[in-house]
Amino acid sequence: MKFSRCIGGLVLLTAFLSGCQQESSPAISAQVPSVSYIKVATATHQIDAKMQARVVASQIAEVRPQVSGIVQERLFEEGSIVEEGQLLYQIDPATFQAAYNEAKANLNSAQASLETAKLKDDRYAKLIKVEGISQQDADDAHAAYLEAKANIEKYTAALETASINLEYTRVKAPISGHIGISSVTKGALVTAQQSSALATIQTLNPIYVDMTQRSSELLKLRQLINEKAVSQGSAAVRLTLEDGSEYDHEGRLKVQEVSVDASTGSVTLRAEFPNPDGLLLPGMFVRTQVNEAVNEGAIVVPQQGIHRAADGQAYAYVIDDSNRVEKRIVETSAAVENKWVITSGLSLNDRLLVEGSDKVRAGSEVTPILVEMNSSGAMVTVTEPQSDEPFSQGGV
Repeated sequence: MKFSRCIGGLVLLTAFLSGCQQESSPAISAQVPSVSYIKVATATHQIDAKMQARVVASQIAEVRPQVSGIVQERLFEEGSIVEEGQLLYQIDPATFQAAYNEAKANLNSAQASLETAKLKDDRYAKLIKVEGISQQDADDAHAAYLEAKANIEKYTAALETASINLEYTRVKAPISGHIGISSVTKGALVTAQQSSALATIQTLNPIYVDMTQRSSELLKLRQLINEKAVSQGSAAVRLTLEDGSEYDHEGRLKVQEVSVDASTGSVTLRAEFPNPDGLLLPGMFVRTQVNEAVNEGAIVVPQQGIHRAADGQAYAYVIDDSNRVEKRIVETSAAVENKWVITSGLSLNDRLLVEGSDKVRAGSEVTPILVEMNSSGAMVTVTEPQSDEPFSQGGV
């Protein structure tokens, strides 16, 4: 009897413990992670090209003598600004003054001879009518008159040449600009059209910046401009100096070379910059940024929405209509501040996952939360009811 009671008690105790264990072990249910997304929208994107460049003078002239002689005086200060037509050097004019005086005297003599020949020709022309002289004498008088008349033109030209050579003894500035170091001093002998310049003048305001761009990039740009939403840029050029500082003045694209350099495969572009303070000097290396085009329909998304695989391939997570994650291969063209410009892989109104990617994988079900990027680059939850229209991400 006692044994039966013990068996019954054990059975009841076992049943009670089994019930307690079932109550204390609730069923484990899978939790759906919450993630943040933005709606992909279009934005205005400035397409800029960054290039290495070199500064060159907008005008450059080497001063050389046109006549030979001894330099009597240098009439400028080295490194100063000179004006076009300003006297720079005076070459000894003595021999050229003498040549001018001789040419002038020859012209005066020729003019006197012309007058005598003209009178004789007129007189003989009257005498031949009454047969007072022979035809030969009349012809000789007329020929002498024509020769005297031609001599006037010859001696006039000789006087002009002598005058020009005399003026060339006064070496003047061919252009306005900064003049460099003089290669000669007072007393130096110079020769006409010598190979070495007396000095060099350069115009530095405005000044040019020559850039080089690969021909393949130029072709890509022209193809891009043919797209409907892409228009030609403003051709504005910004400059970064050798020390990394930004140049205060904006330049304008002025000209593009019409041929490709066969050795480098690049094309030269030239921009013009104001240089009122003389900060830019010829020969400087600088970096430029040129606004080449404007894409009114660019897809620009936050950088945290784009990931990179081990091989460098870019991809993104997109939430489909059933709130499941889809992995998309995308292509990026440029980084603009904290955003990527996407050329393929994403479309307007796609729901791009930007926060919580570490909690999901392709095919995962998620609870999507709409967010938007604020001015500081942080994601802010959108609490107000949203329409189906994508929010604007602003121009970049």
